[in-house]
Amino acid sequence: MSEIDVGLVGYGTAGACFHAPLIEATAGLRLAAVVTRDPARAAEVAGRYAAVAVPDVELLWDRCDLVVVASPNRTHVPVATEALTRGKPVVVDKPLAGSAEEARSLVALAGERGLMLTVFQNRRWDGDYLTVRELVDGGALGEVLRFESRFERWRPVPKGGWRESGGAEEIGGLLYDLGSHLVDQAIQLFGPVREVYAETDVRRAGVASDDDTFLALTHVGGVRSHLWAGAMAARPGPRFRVLGSAAGYLKHGLDVQEGRLRAGLSPAAPGFGEEDEDLWGTLGAAEQAVSVPTLPGRYLDFYRGVVACLREGAAPPVDPCGVVDALAVLDAARVSAVQRIVTHLG
Repeated sequence: MSEIDVGLVGYGTAGACFHAPLIEATAGLRLAAVVTRDPARAAEVAGRYAAVAVPDVELLWDRCDLVVVASPNRTHVPVATEALTRGKPVVVDKPLAGSAEEARSLVALAGERGLMLTVFQNRRWDGDYLTVRELVDGGALGEVLRFESRFERWRPVPKGGWRESGGAEEIGGLLYDLGSHLVDQAIQLFGPVREVYAETDVRRAGVASDDDTFLALTHVGGVRSHLWAGAMAARPGPRFRVLGSAAGYLKHGLDVQEGRLRAGLSPAAPGFGEEDEDLWGTLGAAEQAVSVPTLPGRYLDFYRGVVACLREGAAPPVDPCGVVDALAVLDAARVSAVQRIVTHLG
């Protein structure tokens, strides 16, 4: 069966470090074209992949069977809308949209056209998250009471770029960037959210969007999720702390896959998603705890799921309706932070 030709829109960090190498390593996919106006990035595409670099998305449509949108956040909805209108299935990097309402419209369009729409929520395939999920589902923690999750960095000097310098119109800031992952993981683990409280701050000079963010979610089932995303964490907290009636799980450090992708390691390399033993988390209560092997991370499973969806009619690897639910939580968090209230979801 012929390969699916992929057109990648955007070759910044998301396109170059995540999507392009994952597409290249997935059987059944071929990176055919990349949209970038940057000459250096175009040269990198030509040197690294058997793909053509084009300067405008209008030059992409006749070159691909599948469109991957990894351009700046404000372009996600218009580019995905155009692709669906032209009959192309679409992968959109997170966040799918700047609001749940926009996302619902995009999902409806995909349904009307009978086309796949899925979202690159790659953190569902982080090894540490998969480990938490196994512990929760297997009952090792007892009844889960509280879930803490963090993406914290020490970055006192802004890197620049639209994520930090752009305002609401750019859908910049950590609430919709890292918050998209944090909320998605919490909902996947513990189900719908009924209450949201949030604090968002701008801590660094020259930054226009939130760079220090906290969310408190109350799930319908009673679990409370506390989520942090920050660029001014001189002493980062644990990546995960999950407290249950029988035991707790504590895990420091980030999943290894992003670092290895940034370093240029192929995601198809043996042991790509495996974490060293000294980084494993611990499970226990009080002073008694045991080390828990971190399950291997599996980012490639996302694009393998895309192939299965397009070739075999399987469900998309990420259901966009679930992403709409997460965006509704982020929308509520934005209201909570501005008005300093607890918001309630229906």
